[in-house]
Amino acid sequence: MQELFKILIGIGVLILGFPIGILLAKFTKEELQKGKFWFILIIILSLIGAIIGLILANDVLLFSMLFFAVVTSMSLKKDKKGRIKYTKKQ
Repeated sequence: MQELFKILIGIGVLILGFPIGILLAKFTKEELQKGKFWFILIIILSLIGAIIGLILANDVLLFSMLFFAVVTSMSLKKDKKGRIKYTKKQ
């Protein structure tokens, strides 16, 4: 029962990563345009860390790395939409 509770909390935190990523993208448009390479690197390293956490059966590592990947990927997704809107205004 305790393991199920941990997993439910982890999934809840991952779901919170989606609006947090969108909010970050909204406030940091310039940083997202300049540092796109680093954001992609963070996503890749986070997914590797999540796989390691899955192999080691470490729930904290798994959900932490997945949270980083979700937030960063949502930020980049919003960045692409922001760029399209920016080019249309000019």
